[in-house]
Amino acid sequence: MSAASSPENPHAGQGAVVLDIGGDVGALVVSTPAHLAGVEIEICPAGARGRVPDEGAGWWAGTWRAHHHDHGPGHKHGPAWPHVGVLRRAFGGVDQCAAVFPGLRAGRYELWIKPDHSTALTASVVGGQVSTVQWPRPVSRVC
Repeated sequence: MSAASSPENPHAGQGAVVLDIGGDVGALVVSTPAHLAGVEIEICPAGARGRVPDEGAGWWAGTWRAHHHDHGPGHKHGPAWPHVGVLRRAFGGVDQCAAVFPGLRAGRYELWIKPDHSTALTASVVGGQVSTVQWPRPVSRVC
């Protein structure tokens, strides 16, 4: 089962993304390589990652709806960092993979693949604007 059809959000990717931006609230669109379709990307304010997750308190505009569904025996729920799925989206007649964070207060943010990959990039969000970044491609090693 892909992240786009997981029990966490069975309707993900089935419609347009609505952005409510203005004032100090902006949005972030993260373009990704196709192989990331279906993964979830977590986000937090830059420098906050080592702290206990705060579920977006004070920096995620609106209410972050943490989904506490059953992950199986032994899985403990606790506070989480907000996260969104990477989905294939039609843009200008071309399918592209992207994650959309629809309401973030202006500032710098760290992003990583859920649950605990290293920080992949840091992005800036400007209030009243849609900021865009490209997910870094893996570095190939030359021997």
